[in-house]
Amino acid sequence: MTTLVTGGAGYIGAHVVRLLQEAGEHVVVVDDLSTGAADRIGDATLIELDVASPGAVEVLTTAMRDHDVDAVIHFAARKQVGESVLRPTFYYAQNVGGLTNVIDAMVAAGVEKLVFSSSAATYGSPEESVVSETARTAPINPYGETKLIGEWLGRDAERAHGLKFVALRYFNVAGSGWDDLGDPAVLNLVPMVLERVTQGQPARLFGEDYDTPDGTCIRDYVHVADLADAHIASLDYLDRVDREFDVFNVGSGAGASVREVIDAIARHTELPVTVDVEPRRAGDPALLVASPERIEQAMGWRTSRTFDDIIASAWSAWQAGPRAVELD
Repeated sequence: MTTLVTGGAGYIGAHVVRLLQEAGEHVVVVDDLSTGAADRIGDATLIELDVASPGAVEVLTTAMRDHDVDAVIHFAARKQVGESVLRPTFYYAQNVGGLTNVIDAMVAAGVEKLVFSSSAATYGSPEESVVSETARTAPINPYGETKLIGEWLGRDAERAHGLKFVALRYFNVAGSGWDDLGDPAVLNLVPMVLERVTQGQPARLFGEDYDTPDGTCIRDYVHVADLADAHIASLDYLDRVDREFDVFNVGSGAGASVREVIDAIARHTELPVTVDVEPRRAGDPALLVASPERIEQAMGWRTSRTFDDIIASAWSAWQAGPRAVELD
């Protein structure tokens, strides 16, 4: 049997693809290569496709039938909060429309298992300092709204079509499981800071007047290799008949501020680091930290890598890639 991974040539997807391959599984990757790269997926079959495009259902259905697909892990989506505020219709078309096409193809091809890449952005600005899955979902930006709608859609498809569905709400993902699979897009905080620092430019800090100890946003950082492990655990979970939950946080239960991330990067790179403080970005909550209890109890899964592991592995992958810098 085969697992189809949409967005599998991207940062998180490529880690999941590699874990599946190491386990001897056949993998089909569907990716438009807008932020991913074909050389990240090894010998997996690649279908270059925007899953939100016209005609995508037919292409996906054929691929699922031809490759005997029995599970889908859906990553393919747009994910920049600020861009989603500026281009809401684009985000709805891409993220909700893309998932709709994937589910329609699964129903047509008779594929039952779906692991959906959701987000902590579904919570918006929660009142709780440590957020559990029972917290109120109230996204404060279009990106988070599309992810919450994706959860609703997956749940509705489970009721209507008998799909086995689970959604993973990620918190901030960083680091690298292998040096050749570092974050390539420079869209997340750690690579954004690394890019600036290695070019001798100040790190950009968006807002230092939040209600947090140092005034900067606090996030729960999870190592991308841990997150990939969580997807494999989720596939196994979908095979169980005693599934009680369909939504899980993926995080460490601890938080680090933007300033702490910048300081850790300075420590690991041993490069001079300065900071430019800029106005807040639209749609950024002050604090998001995950309660990991549900996934630990239901799947026996928990993070195994530390915050320092995350920063060290991100720097190692950076120095192994095309943007490496010479150090004195």
